[in-house]
Amino acid sequence: MTGRLIAGRYELATVLGQGGMGQVWTAYDRRLDRRVAVKLLRPDKVAGGENVEELRQRFDRECRVTAQVDHPGLVTVHDAGADGEELYLVMQYVEGSDLGDHLAAHDPYPWPWAVAVGAQLCAALSAVHAVPIVHRDLKPRNVMIRTDGTVTVLDLGVASVMDTDTTRLTHTGSPIGSPAYMAPEQAMGGTIGPRTDLYALGVVLHELLSGEVPFAAPTALGVLHGHLYEAPVPLRRIRPQVPEPLEALVLRLLAKDPQDRPKDAQDAFRQLAALVPPPGGSRSAPLGPMDPTRPFLRPHAPWPDRPEPAPLPERPAYPPAPSPTAPDLAAAVDEVRRLLDAGRITQAVDVLGGLLPAAAEKHGEHSPVLRSLRKQYAATLMEDGQYRRALPELRRLSEELASQYGGADRQALQYRYEATQCLEQLGDTTTALSEYRVLLPYFERWAGTDPGPALDIRRRIGHLLLSIGDRRAARDVLTRLLYDAERVRGPHHPFPAEVRRTLAWLGQVQG
Repeated sequence: MTGRLIAGRYELATVLGQGGMGQVWTAYDRRLDRRVAVKLLRPDKVAGGENVEELRQRFDRECRVTAQVDHPGLVTVHDAGADGEELYLVMQYVEGSDLGDHLAAHDPYPWPWAVAVGAQLCAALSAVHAVPIVHRDLKPRNVMIRTDGTVTVLDLGVASVMDTDTTRLTHTGSPIGSPAYMAPEQAMGGTIGPRTDLYALGVVLHELLSGEVPFAAPTALGVLHGHLYEAPVPLRRIRPQVPEPLEALVLRLLAKDPQDRPKDAQDAFRQLAALVPPPGGSRSAPLGPMDPTRPFLRPHAPWPDRPEPAPLPERPAYPPAPSPTAPDLAAAVDEVRRLLDAGRITQAVDVLGGLLPAAAEKHGEHSPVLRSLRKQYAATLMEDGQYRRALPELRRLSEELASQYGGADRQALQYRYEATQCLEQLGDTTTALSEYRVLLPYFERWAGTDPGPALDIRRRIGHLLLSIGDRRAARDVLTRLLYDAERVRGPHHPFPAEVRRTLAWLGQVQG
């Protein structure tokens, strides 16, 4: 199914998740050359073959309403509609980890993290409830932790379309939605309101803090019985370090009667925010990736936190292959060429990145085939402006060739030159300037046959000197460069003309 085109625009790539009623795919927006997520729903399966047209109309209505909710804690809806027998919802592709995986990777989950996640969820829910919309399916799999620690809520509005008959749970034992996170009134087909989402929030917080949902059973009816009749175990009996106010709040969120829960998401937020570490508090070191306390400790700070330049990656990290089956390398390379010819660089990057592990396994880590693919991968990353990802590829190519043919090998030095351009683009001015000065003598040896790289390196050195404020040195470098560039290229060539403009700006030469 990979390669299927939705609405003549969105090309499906890999399955992110699936269930009995639909699938979620990574996809590419051909028009804007960007990654998106596409949720596909089968109305006939959702409605059991009945009222399909009514469900389509509800889906359209819900998508229009949810697309109007503007909050940084909610995934952005780009498009929606029908494609054949399926409904599709196109959303922003969110980089990070879903909360379920985040919890599994950090056991036990730090209680300040749980508080920070809960507070961010309350902020998003407050915006949702103001519309008014009820999410109806808040659970860890519908929450993403971004790399910078911010929380994003997924699937807003979809649950209300899927949940065509909540009472079916009690009639047949067949679960609708996610029983483990479902408020008693929702499971029994009662009135749904904002406090229904607050109950689900309580379940999520209980799970983050204890590692388990408050009510578990082999069947959906068993889970329902727990929600209706059993009291949750207070968290401090399971984990004594949980603060008493946090335990009390979770118990209030899990109250059987909606009226006994916090009055709204803002009320819950205020109680959680009081437990979040204050900005500039005890943690002075830069926070790591996917730390949900970071937005509170360093609000509005750029990500990554780098008071000093962070070390750049030495080795590439490839994205997962786009298919669990071994790809046809020749066909995939042809596909990359087609994508590049069509200007779909972002998609070409992902296809190439997915090919590399398979090519390494088939041909070997040091094979010419793999090296050729990595060269194309690095070049495409640079063309796409992804210098941080291109840098380790270029360094590795340069090191391998230097090890095989010596440090003065021309191709090894070319890769090193391109890696230095990445450093320059990434703002590591000092390292880039040092590297260019090391590389220049090598490229000047070849200036008789190819003067371009040596001239370009000298221009870059001059511009880097300007960027660190050494105007005198920059002027000397660029003045000598202008003389040589006019001699080699001619006075009217664009290259010396650019150098002349820079010098004119410096007041050395009239334009």
